[in-house]
Amino acid sequence: MKKGMAKLPRKLTITMWDFSWYTMTLPGEPYHDLGARFKEAVERGYNTIRICAMPFMLFTAEGKRPGPLKFGNLGEVGRRTRWYNCRGGAELDGHAHLLELFRQAKEHGCYIMLSSWEYQQSPSFLAHPELRDLLASIPPEDRFMAIARSLDQLIRFVKIEGYASQIVYAELHNEVEFGQLTAVGTSKGLAETDTPALVEAMQPYIEEAIDFLRDRHPDVLMTASYTLNEAYPKAYAARNMQVAHFHLYIKGVLNELMDAAGLNDDEVPFPNPFVQSLLRDDAPPFSQWTLPSGQEWRMEGNPVGMKLIYLHDWADPDKWDLFLYDRYSDHKLAMLQKAELRFEEVRDWVRHYDIPVVIGEGYVGYTPLHAGFEEGPVGKFIAEYAIEKGIRLGFWGMTLCSNCAPHHPFWNDIVWQKKWNARIMNS
Repeated sequence: MKKGMAKLPRKLTITMWDFSWYTMTLPGEPYHDLGARFKEAVERGYNTIRICAMPFMLFTAEGKRPGPLKFGNLGEVGRRTRWYNCRGGAELDGHAHLLELFRQAKEHGCYIMLSSWEYQQSPSFLAHPELRDLLASIPPEDRFMAIARSLDQLIRFVKIEGYASQIVYAELHNEVEFGQLTAVGTSKGLAETDTPALVEAMQPYIEEAIDFLRDRHPDVLMTASYTLNEAYPKAYAARNMQVAHFHLYIKGVLNELMDAAGLNDDEVPFPNPFVQSLLRDDAPPFSQWTLPSGQEWRMEGNPVGMKLIYLHDWADPDKWDLFLYDRYSDHKLAMLQKAELRFEEVRDWVRHYDIPVVIGEGYVGYTPLHAGFEEGPVGKFIAEYAIEKGIRLGFWGMTLCSNCAPHHPFWNDIVWQKKWNARIMNS
């Protein structure tokens, strides 16, 4: 076992609580009772909770950021969309909530994987835009170090409170290819769709931030989160990561649906006839389905976009799933091959660095809250295929599915989660 890993679990079984662990805390919401959720996680066989630790929201470069965090919502927008269906209205002592998370982790024998979604979705759920505006005002080349300095203070805070042993590792940021961190490349003329060029452009900035964190906390493994969704040379990723943390969304048949809906082509009118064929009978016109007046800032810089949320909110789940089932056979082989090739690519790349591999999200893609394709037999088959591949390649940690968490219906499939978490732990 490598230096710095001796105190950590031999295998990681990961449930992703993302930013929902602080945006869904009102009575009746999933994270109102953190202790109950940890108890359920352990019962299902998980030992690691992956979160947006909100470092910038909670800490400046010098220490605690003052004041409680106040949360809102997107009005009628996002009610049937994963992660966007929070009620809003909570006022939270974020520092106390973070410590309660760590207290429960220690009590239940779990570990916390620290990350940040702050240059992506999480600011959309704040009651007011000041912190979002502050993040956006930071010049693109300084954003990586801004998050690193806040994360440094967060880790210091957790250590002082006696919970250092529950940190499994820290990611500078979630999925660096998607969101406002890529502005360091697009501001210099790179295309938003040129993933290889953007990853290469971010490399020195991510490496600088990881060096800073490794210097401040040599006892904590440091990394950044990348995806395997699009092809790019792994030599463009940060070379000083201590964990190869990647996500794999295979998409395949889901991409066919997205392409038919015109979500990847601004020249296609929306909603087009294909989108109309998927909608519920009570779906409002897209032009009339908007954020509350004055709340437009919530989706500025958010990589998901209003078209996709409209489709998730108003698609009939049965029509959505039937399309995917009908078209899946044409994509099956390519989807499985993508899992094989991308995992083998990572395995070969890390041989040069002798670091462990973790797959922190996956596997089909982003689906409506009440759609069942990923939770059904085909989605499970794809997840199982990817998990088995990761096991054969000796990956340190695997997620069962991004939707296996308390704020998704898949959480209720206890038997499947127990089976596959045990498969990972016993490999």
